[in-house]
Amino acid sequence: MAVGTKVSELRELNDEELVVKLREAKEELFRLRFQAATGQLENNQRLRAVRKDIARVYTLMRERELGIESVVVEAQAEPADQAEAVEDAR
Repeated sequence: MAVGTKVSELRELNDEELVVKLREAKEELFRLRFQAATGQLENNQRLRAVRKDIARVYTLMRERELGIESVVVEAQAEPADQAEAVEDAR
């Protein structure tokens, strides 16, 4: 995963692809921790970035589980429905 993977990029993925991203990030985190323990880690910030990417994926998965992601889309659609109601009233 790239440093600082954007949430918008992750939202475009389906559930299976998110699981694959999560697995890749966890494997990378393991390798980075191993490098840190042996003194071979060159970029300490990469550890933090990968941990945050993992948290982003978990958050997206939980949002989908709770149905929060679809609620945001519906909330954005409401103003258009209200505009149609005003036009119908005229």
